[in-house]
Amino acid sequence: MTKFRDATPADIPVMLQLGHAGDARGADTPPLDPATLTDPRYRAAFDEIQADANHRLVVAEQDGDIIGTLQISIIPGLPRFGMKRGVLENVHIRADHRGHGLGSEMVLWAIEQCRHAGCGLVQLTSNKVRLDAHRFYEKLGFEKSHEGFKLFL
Repeated sequence: MTKFRDATPADIPVMLQLGHAGDARGADTPPLDPATLTDPRYRAAFDEIQADANHRLVVAEQDGDIIGTLQISIIPGLPRFGMKRGVLENVHIRADHRGHGLGSEMVLWAIEQCRHAGCGLVQLTSNKVRLDAHRFYEKLGFEKSHEGFKLFL
């Protein structure tokens, strides 16, 4: 049985490891230095996210093991008569649990959380090289509708 719950500070290292394992660079991804998992900047970011009711860090658990994670952000907006948007970020499932429906279960659960929060739309981005992820999201009903841009500061 999969349980979805709000993350706790103790979950930060596992969440970081899941995100690192899903890095779009694949084999070119530098190894994760375990010493960095306790960097206080992660806890500060966690606390900031947790303090804002429009953001949630979520983990998926099976038999006490964290096997998935994602962030849900609710963004109010003016377009479409003030429609709220749900944004899913950092969606990751542990590699040995992929292909068994857990990712679908987790994303569909997150969509329901967005619906419950009054969102009229759920959106996400996925790195252009993650073609398997694109097929996964399309299977769940997401459409490629926009081109994304980033500017690192």
